[in-house]
Parts: sequence; C-alpha cells; structure tokens
Amino acid sequence: MGKLFSIFGNPVSHSRSPLMHNSVFKNLNYNACYARTLLQDGTKLKETFFALKLNGANVTVPHKEHAYEACDEVRGFAKKIGVVNTLINEKGKLIGYNTDADGFMYAINEFKNIRNILVLGAGGTAKALVQKFLEEGLHVSILNRSKERLAYFETLDVQCYTWNSFITEKYDLVVNTTSAGLKDENFPAPKKTIETILDNTRYVADAIYGKSTPFLQLAKEKQLTCKDGSDMLLGQGVLANELFCNFELDKKAIKKEMQKSFLY
Repeated sequence: MGKLFSIFGNPVSHSRSPLMHNSVFKNLNYNACYARTLLQDGTKLKETFFALKLNGANVTVPHKEHAYEACDEVRGFAKKIGVVNTLINEKGKLIGYNTDADGFMYAINEFKNIRNILVLGAGGTAKALVQKFLEEGLHVSILNRSKERLAYFETLDVQCYTWNSFITEKYDLVVNTTSAGLKDENFPAPKKTIETILDNTRYVADAIYGKSTPFLQLAKEKQLTCKDGSDMLLGQGVLANELFCNFELDKKAIKKEMQKSFLY
C-alpha cells in the first residue's frame, strides 16, 4: 500500500503541489500519491485528514493557523510562530512543521544586501517570514488593513502599520503575503500606497505564483527586480517532501525532480 498525501486550502485548484510531489514520487520510484482537498471549514482539518487516511499534507491559505490548532505536537520553527504548513501522520498523531520561512529564504538568496523589509499582510505566511527575518537580524515593518491582525506583531520588534497610519520608508525588499490578486485584480493595499512603496524599494517578492498579480505587474513596470512565489514554493516543497519521505530520498534529487514539474 502506497502513501497518500494532499494539500488543504481554499482555493486549492490552482495549487502546483500535486505536480511537484508526484513528479518526485514517480521519477524516484517512491510508492506515494499526492492529491488536492478543498477545505471550506478549517476547524474540520483534523477529522478530514484522518478520514482521508493521509500520511501527510501541506496546508495553504487560509488554514495555516487552523493546522497549528489541529496538531497533537508541533516541532521546530512552527512552534515558535503558531503556524503550520506541513502535517505528518506519525502513528496516528498529527505532527506539525513549517517549511515556509526556509523556503522563502532560499528563494531570495540572490537578492543582495537586504536589511530593511516591508511585509504586506498579517496572516500565517507573514508570521513565518517576519520571525525568520528577525532571526536573521533584519529590520522589519508590516502593513495590514486592520489593526486586529497586527496584535501578534506588536509583541515583536516590528514596526506595525494599518492602511490609515502608514508612513513610507526606504526598503530593500517588499513582500506581499496577502491573497490580493490571486482570484481578483486587487492590490494588497490601496493602489496609491503601493505606488509609493514601490518607488521606495529595490526588490519585490510576491508569495502568489502562477499568475502575475497587479502588484507584481506594477513592480515590473517600474523595472524593479521581482520574484513571484514559484521559488518559495519550490524551496518549501523540497523541505516538505523530505518530511513526507522520512528523509529516505536525496535532497538534491528531490529538488531536481520538483524543478522539472514547473515545466509542465
């Protein structure tokens, strides 16, 4: 009997994760299969996971905090931030990990001399990235529509702004962690604010992949060095696959087969 994995999210039809992981399983002769699961209600994550008899799963927007709550045990970086994007079934117990932050650091490796970062949004991905940036000794500001979601960040050494209180600085990197532009043509903040932000940065990254969002298009028009979420997806995917396969496969081989899947 092979292993079974899935991705939970809403929306989830756009997810490249099945292509990525199935490419590894197929080409490295690992007896496993990876599917998609549209999950409307995040509180049903645990029961759905076990009802599907999964060996593991990835979790995407908007269920990463629900995934943390669903776990019997949380390990490593995920414990620090309260956000889980990778689940493993360990003898009937749900174990949670977070591979987002390391995946993102891998993705921005070629961006040089990053010291001052602005993060747009205050959800699970933002929590993971901000904690990682702080660990790396970087200066971080965060901009979110509402004040409520900023409560977590106000306990950290982070400059917090709402749309109404925002004051632009000079940034080395601006990262969009919101879902703005994924299913619509929205910006992650009012367009005028985004214009000003992009006029004051060197690099831009968007966690969304597979679509050039209005935010990314505007950054390209301004001839800024940009990245969509593909490299971040690849980075976190390699780390998640290692966990899925219990470190039985070679990391370089995993990465090679996952990269191939981006050509499909």
